[in-house]
Amino acid sequence: MPTFIVLLTLIGAIYAPQALTIALFVFCLVIWGLVLYFFRDPDREIQHLPHVAVSPGDGIVTDITTYREKEYLDMDFIRIGIFLSIFDVHVQRAPLKGEVDFVTHQKGKNHPAFSPEASLENDQIVMGIKTKYGMIMVKQISGILARKCINFAGVGDQIQSGQRYGLIKFGSRVELFLPPDAKMLCSVGDKVKGGLTPVAEMKEVIIQYEQ
Repeated sequence: MPTFIVLLTLIGAIYAPQALTIALFVFCLVIWGLVLYFFRDPDREIQHLPHVAVSPGDGIVTDITTYREKEYLDMDFIRIGIFLSIFDVHVQRAPLKGEVDFVTHQKGKNHPAFSPEASLENDQIVMGIKTKYGMIMVKQISGILARKCINFAGVGDQIQSGQRYGLIKFGSRVELFLPPDAKMLCSVGDKVKGGLTPVAEMKEVIIQYEQ
């Protein structure tokens, strides 16, 4: 649709070259270029380092906290919050190899991504992954501009570290929930890249999951 609109305004500028039609074409062309830029999805050479969780998204680490997650797993986690600006790549990647245990979509509000309410009240998709380090979760959270989260993974899927699994249209916030014994390799304020930046070193444990 955006490409079609650009072509229409281009035809208008060619056959009716007036200030208004030319300005409209330039405006639509700029918007079209920005949309292409926002939804870019560059290929990345993923290095699968053992015992290392990679960032699930591009952005800035805004917070690292110990967190008791009660809604899905009722477990203690270390939560890493990552803010995605409109200039970041909006594709999310799996932080660790594992099996998708659940994917849930919570409809909600559109608080600013930096707001404390965003993690609980905003439109979001939560994915749980069974790994050899225990259960982990990743959360895609919409914001003011980002009104839609998309997750391509399904329950039972085998997912690889660094594998694309979803996107947030126009970016917002991604949260990674890791076991409390994970050793942090990132700090608040760090710039991270999805599938590339190591964020934690994991401790392997023997887990018996319920069938």
